[in-house]
Amino acid sequence: MKDVKDTLLDRVSIRRYEREAIPQETMDFIYKAVENTPTSYNGQQFSVIDIDDQNLKEQLYELTNQKQLKTCNRLLIFLSDYNKISLLAEKKGLKMPPFTDTMDGVTIGIIDASLAMMSAVAAAEACGLGTNCVGYLRTVDPAKVAELLKLPKGVFVVCGLALGIPREHPDHKPKQPTSLVFHKNHYRQDNAEMVKELEDYDEVIKHYNATRAGGTSDNDWVAHILSYYDHAMEYRILDYLKDQGYDIQR
Repeated sequence: MKDVKDTLLDRVSIRRYEREAIPQETMDFIYKAVENTPTSYNGQQFSVIDIDDQNLKEQLYELTNQKQLKTCNRLLIFLSDYNKISLLAEKKGLKMPPFTDTMDGVTIGIIDASLAMMSAVAAAEACGLGTNCVGYLRTVDPAKVAELLKLPKGVFVVCGLALGIPREHPDHKPKQPTSLVFHKNHYRQDNAEMVKELEDYDEVIKHYNATRAGGTSDNDWVAHILSYYDHAMEYRILDYLKDQGYDIQR
């Protein structure tokens, strides 16, 4: 098993996997790591669907065109989940507050599921597996994905995580420097200097994309990310959340 440093700093996104199955003891370790995730109130407002059905993986691939969904050995879908606590509250005759109608309620479920996913990433990477987080499962066709996964009210997809024995080891993508990620005691006030550092980072990304192994492009950072934002403006997530029993009021 890798040490903590190698687990966290050598991580890259893997999209091509060997056909070899993941050992059950490895999956058991990932399960335990996920179960031990810190959550808000210890409410554990998340669940995970572990998919090993190749037909289902390929149906999700057809929706997303994300090849890692069909080539991975296991696909974990991390969910915000208020269904479980609602079921027990009803059984015990307790009133379930309309917490899912608040932004805090929505946010907490997303945070819990995201923390759980990172527990899985760290555990899987420590065991030598390749991982890939697939956020597009949340937005591509939420109603169809919910139908395929048979999601009840109070549950929605936050992110998918592809797992498998890696068949590749891509170059590390450059990340923003420490000075842009960490602010000391308060948010930085030197906007002009921040812009200069962001311009430098933009050029680093442009050089990386032009020279990386496995396919190059002329993408920079800022324009490329803004194009994703433009596309995301077409998503109708609020409508989908309402369908899943979330009616955000405040």
